[in-house]
Amino acid sequence: MVESIARVRHIRVTPQKARRVVNMIRGKQAAEALAILKFAPQGASEPVYKLVASAMANARVKADNENSYLDEQDLFVAQAFVDDGATLKRFQPRAQGRAFQILKRTSHITIVLSTPTDAHVEQASKKAGKK
Repeated sequence: MVESIARVRHIRVTPQKARRVVNMIRGKQAAEALAILKFAPQGASEPVYKLVASAMANARVKADNENSYLDEQDLFVAQAFVDDGATLKRFQPRAQGRAFQILKRTSHITIVLSTPTDAHVEQASKKAGKK
């Protein structure tokens, strides 16, 4: 079983918008996730696309280092989550000498790709048999 992790930190996209994109690909195969992200209209889909591609490359390198076979079609998004990053606080001048605070939010996005284990394959076959 190969498991690879890719992270991007302090990316200038709000966590709420990034979570919408990440929720679309959670649990999908990596190649399918790339296809979904390529045509997604959300602005956060581009950095998440790059992150999934990076996690796939990390899996290739890890498999090469372990001298094990890796079929990229077997990789799926095991975990995907978005955490809040540092918030940049800016001020915009308003009428009568007042100041209006602007919060520029950042995100930490983590993608974990994995190959299915025997237990995972058995669970998937049981679910398919019930339907």
